[in-house]
Amino acid sequence: MLKIFIKLAAVALVASFGTIVSADTWTLDSENSKLAFGSIKKDKIGEVHSFERISGTVSDTGAVAINIDLTSVQTNIEIRDTRMVEHVFKGMADASLAAQIDMAAVSALGLGETTVIDVAGTLSLVGTNVDIETEMFVARLSESTVVVTTNDMIFLNLESAGIDASVTKLMEIAKLPSITRTSPVTLRLVFNSEMTKAEVAPAAPAAQTVFAGDVKKGKKIFKKCKACHSMKPGKNGVGPSLHSIIGKQSGAADGYKYSKAMKGANITWDAANLNTYLTKPKTLVPGTKMSFGGLKKAKDIENLLSYIQAESK
Repeated sequence: MLKIFIKLAAVALVASFGTIVSADTWTLDSENSKLAFGSIKKDKIGEVHSFERISGTVSDTGAVAINIDLTSVQTNIEIRDTRMVEHVFKGMADASLAAQIDMAAVSALGLGETTVIDVAGTLSLVGTNVDIETEMFVARLSESTVVVTTNDMIFLNLESAGIDASVTKLMEIAKLPSITRTSPVTLRLVFNSEMTKAEVAPAAPAAQTVFAGDVKKGKKIFKKCKACHSMKPGKNGVGPSLHSIIGKQSGAADGYKYSKAMKGANITWDAANLNTYLTKPKTLVPGTKMSFGGLKKAKDIENLLSYIQAESK
């Protein structure tokens, strides 16, 4: 089951790095990732198990490093979890996966696009190194988020993984007549990246936009924003400071904790994006935590942006 991880990580990276924007490091989102495997005992009772803690990164050079916390195995039976750690994993705390990705191997994926990729890597489990090859399905959710899953159901041969004798020991302890020696495995890996400042598109063109609305009327409209936002530089509240927001990259206010949706949006606050966002925020950034319903009149948006621009000078 663990073997799959290596491919997954590799696939995610390839897809991610082959796209429009590169990043220093892609990090596994443990909360939204999952490794599950199955077993069948007594020839007819199927059960699903998983590992609760997995972590990993992929560097900008394509080096994949994934760690699986073997002590986090969950079989829904506490004594069996303990026996798995002691007998199957032989008291070892972790399994590791390593691979090197060829960045030129995969064509660039656009937002919402998917692909299937062949990946190879090496798993180190209880003293045994296993070379693995498999197919992975990759989907790019945003500029900074990639999801990788098993393309087909994968079956892990316990003997090749070096744990066949250990499973026999479990079977004897539990007094079971049989436990299958091939385990079905499914995998979902979510990778997020942090964009470097050097890779952020220059904001100068957007900042040069001059809004010709009524500043005084815009100040009145800003009262709708005031509960969450400030026009003072660096003063964040429920929302980030809007001082000099025009022309900046999304998610760039220092010291403010953005939602995952906004951190991954990777947009520039130019006139077009600001108009779309202020009309209906969730249209431009699905999943944003901003609860504002939007401004219905284009003139109100023009006046508001004129006020923000004037106050940012």
